[in-house]
Amino acid sequence: MTHPYDVAVLGAGPAGMAAATEAARRGAKVVLLEESPAPGGQVYRAAPPGFVVPPDADRRAGDALRAALAASGAELRLGHRVWGLGGGPLVRQGEAPVPFRIDALPPDGEPVTLEARALVLCAGTHERIIPFPGWTLPGVIGLAAATILLKAQGVLPGRRVVVAGAGPLLYAVAAKLLKAGSEVAAIADLATRGEWARAMPALLARPDLLARGLAWRAALATNGVPVLQAHAVIAAEGVGAVERVRVQPISGGAAESFDCDALCIGHGLVPATEATRVFRAAHRYARESGGWVPVLDADRRVSVPLLYVAGDGGGVRGAAAAPAAGRLAALAALRDLGVLDGRAHARARRRPALEQWRAAQAGQAMARMMALRPALVDAIAPETVVCRCEGVTRAEIETALDDGATEMNQLKQFTRCGMGPCQGRLCGEAAAELVARRVGGRERAGFATGRLPLRPVPMEAVLGEFDYADIPVPAPAPL
Repeated sequence: MTHPYDVAVLGAGPAGMAAATEAARRGAKVVLLEESPAPGGQVYRAAPPGFVVPPDADRRAGDALRAALAASGAELRLGHRVWGLGGGPLVRQGEAPVPFRIDALPPDGEPVTLEARALVLCAGTHERIIPFPGWTLPGVIGLAAATILLKAQGVLPGRRVVVAGAGPLLYAVAAKLLKAGSEVAAIADLATRGEWARAMPALLARPDLLARGLAWRAALATNGVPVLQAHAVIAAEGVGAVERVRVQPISGGAAESFDCDALCIGHGLVPATEATRVFRAAHRYARESGGWVPVLDADRRVSVPLLYVAGDGGGVRGAAAAPAAGRLAALAALRDLGVLDGRAHARARRRPALEQWRAAQAGQAMARMMALRPALVDAIAPETVVCRCEGVTRAEIETALDDGATEMNQLKQFTRCGMGPCQGRLCGEAAAELVARRVGGRERAGFATGRLPLRPVPMEAVLGEFDYADIPVPAPAPL
């Protein structure tokens, strides 16, 4: 069954909630689709029913966005895994433009197809983890996965944990682990003290975020957690599961070992661009924004008419900037649909534009600190698995490059790298950097072409109901 909407919003994080709320309260017919069972996204993730979670700044901010969304009149479809996208004004039936088509799999397993005149993508980011020896051991998880365990289920990833990687999430996760009862054995921060010092002016513009970060550092100091600046994990070791982690200064020198039963690690965030790639929107490579990002105007429009991107999917700027970006995208959609005239749009966009700019200063400083560090890729050993879904090692990638692969789609064809269930979300960054070293940069290496399904789904969801009786049988040929 097809349901027509004015605006469809994909992703109910802070950007998506704000976009749906803004469009709905101005009279548009809006649907918001989210794969999780509750709106909130990664940062403002809601606790499951029956779980009592102490309120904090993130919880209060998320609750405010959820309350506004509930009062807006937007239709909320939770537990919907969007796997297919198509249509849009560039596709025409005769003289009439075709609305966007959204294929989704709801909790009951019965596929649904929705249509909308405008589409706002709020897909967020993927976590970047550059492979190292032992990264596939049980007990090694991403920083984002650790926050899901802690926020959504109140589950500790381990009793004694090493936290490693880049960016403020390191300290947020470590502080939450301490509060939940874990022992934090050490923090290995890729950033130098100088990098943190250079980010300080931008953080001073957001005293609320700075105060939160200082509180995290104070909690670590109170608990005697060693913080190793300019250090990287060089190996996770153990039999059957992680038992110890070795870290080393990024400039070289003696390595240290820390016994643990979990390693929470993340080397930054990568904008989720699968949907914009499916629509063949224009992209550019911006290392300081997380990687490949869609080309956006000031109102979050992409190069495809009536298609918009809000939040970190358009470039990493942080949760604080996301709601304003969502409102800007919604207002632009309403202007382009004719719901708002030029004067009303100009007046309505002033405040969210200023809010986005202010919040993005701190977010951009953190994004620069989380930018991909080439030295981590240089250190990948030949025998280390890069694509864990398909078991492709660095040596196999290098062989494919020797054999003539010159960009990401060719590498995928030569090795199956990126063809597993994660669809390249985990291995894509490391693989692309290896290609870039041979061909002269990430722009030349390109990215894997966007393809459907966007997410793994059962085949029956794609095929629908089909049996032997549905096979067309041609009429007998005349004698």
